[in-house]
Amino acid sequence: MKDVWTIYKRELSSYFGQPIAYAIIVIFLLLSMVFTFTLGNFIEAGDASLTYSFFLYLPFVLMVLVPAVGMRLWSEELRSGTVELLGTYPISMWAVILGKFKAAATVWLLAIALTFPIWLTVNWLGSPDNLAIFSGYIGAFLLACTFLAITLLVSAFTRDQVVCLIVSSAICIGLVFATFDPFVRQYSKTFPAEVKDAITALGVWEHFLSLARGAFRLQDFIWFFSIIVASLLGTSAILSAKRS
Repeated sequence: MKDVWTIYKRELSSYFGQPIAYAIIVIFLLLSMVFTFTLGNFIEAGDASLTYSFFLYLPFVLMVLVPAVGMRLWSEELRSGTVELLGTYPISMWAVILGKFKAAATVWLLAIALTFPIWLTVNWLGSPDNLAIFSGYIGAFLLACTFLAITLLVSAFTRDQVVCLIVSSAICIGLVFATFDPFVRQYSKTFPAEVKDAITALGVWEHFLSLARGAFRLQDFIWFFSIIVASLLGTSAILSAKRS
């Protein structure tokens, strides 16, 4: 744990020592406010749970901005050649992976937490179900961590941060739209039911919206943690192969 903490502190200071973390957090907050108070019709809809005025639009924001935070996690190490140096240090690759992942996750934990004015507003205007809102925030953070883990895996493949951003965003966009109702209705007309079910099983909407509605289902947590763990294991395997 000491090694993880050391990497975590180094990576976190690196994020906030440069403008990238501040810029992405500000863009995320602005987009969240715009979607909530315009497309989400926050005032007119009277959505006290924030499910359809706020949380519904978060996947569209996160699928692009999360890879922007994670694209440098390994690409920079591979480009500069420091990944080979890590093999000479008395520190495990898992400690480095977890330290980097936790640092990037902390950036998103802070970004999501900074949307608290929306929560304060809905509590000022009415009597919302705060447990459902808390569940939605958990879902938003798990979704951000899932996209981060995927970006971490892609980052281990390439030295180019732009390539990592494009590929990671494409995967995250695919996971979001795979179960987005308008797209499901379209490809269900083309593909057999088995193919349609296989595609929708990979999508995020059912699992994320379940938490956004305040439902704590075991299968949702299993889905999120399965992708996160699989991506981290894949990252470890790729980096170990490159070091050998």
